[in-house]
Amino acid sequence: MAIMSKGLVVFVGVLLGLLAGALLLLTNVGCNRSAQAAPPAMPPPLVTVAKATSQDVPKYLDEIGHNTAFESVTVTPQVGGRITERHFRDGENLTKGQLLFVIDPRPFQAQVDAAKAALAQAKAALDLANIQFARDQQVISSRAISKQDYDTKKNTVDVDQAQVDSAQAALETAQLNLEYCFIHSPIDGRAGARLVDVGNVVMANSTSLLSIQRLDPIYANFTVTETDLPEVQKEMSSGVLKASVRIPSDPENTTRAGKVEFLDNAVQNGSGTVNLRATLSNPDHHFWPGQFVDVKLVLAREKSAVLIPNQAAQISQRGPFVYVVNSDDTAELRPVLLGQRQGDDVVITKGLAANERVVVTGQLLVRPGGKVRVGNGPASAGAPAANTNSKSNQAPGAQS
Repeated sequence: MAIMSKGLVVFVGVLLGLLAGALLLLTNVGCNRSAQAAPPAMPPPLVTVAKATSQDVPKYLDEIGHNTAFESVTVTPQVGGRITERHFRDGENLTKGQLLFVIDPRPFQAQVDAAKAALAQAKAALDLANIQFARDQQVISSRAISKQDYDTKKNTVDVDQAQVDSAQAALETAQLNLEYCFIHSPIDGRAGARLVDVGNVVMANSTSLLSIQRLDPIYANFTVTETDLPEVQKEMSSGVLKASVRIPSDPENTTRAGKVEFLDNAVQNGSGTVNLRATLSNPDHHFWPGQFVDVKLVLAREKSAVLIPNQAAQISQRGPFVYVVNSDDTAELRPVLLGQRQGDDVVITKGLAANERVVVTGQLLVRPGGKVRVGNGPASAGAPAANTNSKSNQAPGAQS
């Protein structure tokens, strides 16, 4: 029994030693694996920054409008007849007084000749009546003729004079109708497609021959809401409002300036808007009647506005924000209130001061309070970056 107990003790001691060795081995392996699984420290993300700038900027309303011709005329004949000649091409730029159509003048020339003959006849009758009346005037004092005959001769002179005046008016009417046979352009403008060809018979004051529209200058018609109307009236009372107009496909920096000189006298009941019209120069015919345009109505100037590049403004569920890079290169998430777009920049109305640095690119890897590495990029510090991909005039979350 003593021998068996001694053997059991030895066995148990060997087993405990093996278990301790195994536990120590597992502990070392686990430590090595933990050491291998620990990732290396990530470097700060690389970002580009720009300094917020302060400058005076315009305050404006963005509207959609359309162009209309400065003058528009539909040419109609003032006499009827057959079209015998056409002296322009469709789409031609016309000058005022340029000959367009000729209506067969022969019937009207005959009327002029007849009116001239009638006038000559009336003048001859008047001359005879004047001679006879002058003769009677010499003998009336001697009672050689009766008073009744004298009055009759005097009346004949008055009637013949009226006949002359009537014949003269008829001649002028005939000459005017003859002039109407030669139809001229009443304005400078561009011709549309002709509506009548040579050989057609047209009716006076009813048949449309041609449409002419003056393109320089040109109107840009647009509307503003009745909410904005008081401010528009206030600015118009202090001077002429200015508007920047461009075709939607044109770059934002190619707008053309116009003057807003017309404000309608009533608000439209259905839409709650009021019509305005800007007049702008169009010597190269860049704008075309009926074309849609973007109109930026400049109301006033905002003094010392804070601007940053458009790319710096980010949007979250809580609203717009920017990453501000502090002097120790740590990033601070700063909620801001966005104002209006100013080309490639956007106005910050609240939450940011001039000369503070904001992250322009690389925001995806930035963590609030974390370090960042400021690199040299398109948006270097001190100069707002250009946003070449921007297509809208209002930043996300911006207020007009």
